[in-house]
Amino acid sequence: MKKVSFAEFGGPDVLQLIDAEEPAAGPGQIRIAVRAAGVNPVDWRLREGQVLGAHPLELPAGVGLDAAGVVDQVGDGVEDVEVGDSVFGEGAGTYAEFAVLTAWARMPSGLTFEEAAGYPSVVETALRVIDEVGVLAGQTLLVSGASGGVGSAVLQIARERGITVIGTAGAANQDYLRSLGARTTTYGEGWVERVRQLGSVDAALDLAGSGVIRELVELTGDPQRVVSIADLDAPKFGVRFSGVAGSVPAALAEAAALISQGKLRIPVEKSYTLAEAAAAHIDSQAGHSRGRRVIVV
Repeated sequence: MKKVSFAEFGGPDVLQLIDAEEPAAGPGQIRIAVRAAGVNPVDWRLREGQVLGAHPLELPAGVGLDAAGVVDQVGDGVEDVEVGDSVFGEGAGTYAEFAVLTAWARMPSGLTFEEAAGYPSVVETALRVIDEVGVLAGQTLLVSGASGGVGSAVLQIARERGITVIGTAGAANQDYLRSLGARTTTYGEGWVERVRQLGSVDAALDLAGSGVIRELVELTGDPQRVVSIADLDAPKFGVRFSGVAGSVPAALAEAAALISQGKLRIPVEKSYTLAEAAAAHIDSQAGHSRGRRVIVV
């Protein structure tokens, strides 16, 4: 099969499209014929060799954690899916023609493989950090870097839970954030005061890693009310860094339910081929996205 791999840590140029042996599903796992794979910031962070507290890598390594596709192999002990079922989920080395998943859910009807591939890690992360930051119904959550995949999910899940959201993003994404129910402002000079004008902040999430931890602590008044998924220096300010949690079936089930109920939708901003994986990483690292980037196999 074809898969994207890298033999050394580094920039996007270390990614190579290679011929590799097909993986096999072990006990409690399934293998899918991949139709699309999600592109996540964790993919390029791991490629760079960043230590994120999960997914230790041995080189050479594959790339990608999220995928959607058709089940073609079922491991021992798996009873909830059969060969031929369409699923989305989390595994390893998903930028490939075949991948093994360790957590999955059936794809909601009406969702394309391309769309489904953008949900797994994004929704798991969104659900996790909303719970970790401890924000409750009736309170206000500030989301820095709100227009990307995780931000898109956070805004919609928070709205469903009765949480008010203030989101920061670039000028081009203001209308998009408002469409998801957020109060919005741009980042850049004076952004802290602009946030204050939108309301008091009970908790905050840093999703972009743009060096705003000090300001988020200032706005919430308590470093324990701030969580970052993108700034490795967050602990220096007493702020929790929430890395990669791994496969969480319950999060996928909740995502499927929200999608089916029409309460969650994350648009696909751009698609790439396997051969364009380096370009996908370059674009992901540049930020300013609206929704998700995916690789179509």
